[in-house]
Amino acid sequence: MPRRSAVKLTRRTVEALRAGDREYLVWDRDLPGFGVRVHATGRKTYVVQSRGPGGLRRASIARHGDVSAQNARKKAARMIDRIKQGKDPVEKPAEPEPTVAELAERYWEVHVQINCNSKTAELYRGAIDNHIVPALGAMPIGAVRRQDAWDLNHRLRGTPCMANNVMRVLSKMYRLAEHWGLMPAGRNPCRSIRLYRVRARERYLTLQEYGRVGEVLRAAETDGSVWASAIAALRLLMLTGCRRDEILTLRWEDVDRTVGELRLRRTKTGPRTVPITPDVERVLAGISRSAGNPWVIAGRQPRTRLTHLRYYWAKVRERAGVGDVRIHDLRHSYASHALALGESLSLIARLVGHARIASTLRYAHLMRDSEKQAAARVGDSIAAHIARIEADSAHADETDEAQDADTGGGTCRS
Repeated sequence: MPRRSAVKLTRRTVEALRAGDREYLVWDRDLPGFGVRVHATGRKTYVVQSRGPGGLRRASIARHGDVSAQNARKKAARMIDRIKQGKDPVEKPAEPEPTVAELAERYWEVHVQINCNSKTAELYRGAIDNHIVPALGAMPIGAVRRQDAWDLNHRLRGTPCMANNVMRVLSKMYRLAEHWGLMPAGRNPCRSIRLYRVRARERYLTLQEYGRVGEVLRAAETDGSVWASAIAALRLLMLTGCRRDEILTLRWEDVDRTVGELRLRRTKTGPRTVPITPDVERVLAGISRSAGNPWVIAGRQPRTRLTHLRYYWAKVRERAGVGDVRIHDLRHSYASHALALGESLSLIARLVGHARIASTLRYAHLMRDSEKQAAARVGDSIAAHIARIEADSAHADETDEAQDADTGGGTCRS
C-alpha cells in the first residue's frame, strides 16, 4: 500500500503542488490508494493503487482540471473497490447492442452454413434478405417488439408458406441470441404468434401417368430433345424416392454395386443408403461416364454435375400431360405406391429417408384408403361365399319340399 501523507487532496492542495526535476506521487491522507502524480512538466494526474487477488494494480483516473478533486476521490473509491474484487479498475463500457441485420449474419455464418443443407440454406437466405432485414434490419435486437414481428407476419399473409418460414427463421435467430448471451431470455418477439394454416399439397402419379412419363422419356432419349443426364436423373428419382439433390450430388464412388447400395453422404436427415434395384442398375448402366468426372449426373462442362432439373422436367411433364406434378411429387408418388403395395409406414420412412415417422404420417390417409379397399375385397369374398352357402341351403330346402309334395306330403299308415 502507498504511504499516507499528511495532506488531504483537495483543489487547493493539489494546485499548490509544484513540479520538480522528476515526477513524484502524493498520496491522500484519508483515502488509502488515492493519489496525484505531479509530472516534471507541471501536469497533474489523479491515480489509484491497491492490491487485489491478482496482485498490485495501479491506474490513472483523469487529469487535474478535467475532473475536480472531489469527483476524482469518488471515482478512486469505486476503482479501489473493483481492484479488491479482482476486477479491472475501470469498468469497460457496455458493447452496443447488435442490430437485427448483424444478428442475421451471425445466425447465417454460425448456424445455417454449418447445420443446413444447400436447399434449406437457400430458403433461409431468401427469408433474411428479402423480408427480415428490409423490415427490421436497422433496429437493435432488443428494440424489436412482438407487434413488429406480427406486422411483418401480417404483411406476408398473401404467401402463407413464406410468412411461416420468415417467422421460423426470425424466432430461431432470437433463440440463438439468448443462447449467445446477446439478450435476456424471454424476449423473443415471435412468441405466441400463430403460424398460418397451410393445406398440404398432394399430387401423386397414377400408374397410367407413370406409363406416359416413361413413354415421353424414351422418346426424348431417342430424339435427343432432353439432356441425357436429366433423363437419367428423373428415372432415378422415380425409382428410388430420393430427394432431387440426393441424386444430383451422387458420385460414382458412392455407387457400391458389390453391396448393391447407393451411399448418400449428405441428406436432409444425415447419411443413408438406398438399395440398387435391378431397374436402378439398368439406369446406372446406361449412363455414359466421362473421364475425370466424379458425378453420376454429369453437367455439360467437363468435371461438372447437373445442378437443376426444373427446365427439363417442365418439358417432360407437359408432353406427358401431368403439368401440375412437381419434381418433389415424384418422391411422394414413390411413397404412396409403396403404401398401395401394402408396405408399412416404418419401412417407407426408411426407404425415403425420413428421420421421424411423423414425417411419413402424411401418407397415413392413403394407408386408410388401402385398408378400406382391402377390407372391401375381403368382405366381398366372404359375402360371396356366404351367399353361395345360403343359396345352396335354400336350393336343398326347395328340393326337400318338392319331394314331400310328390309323396303326398304325409306319412304312411299301416
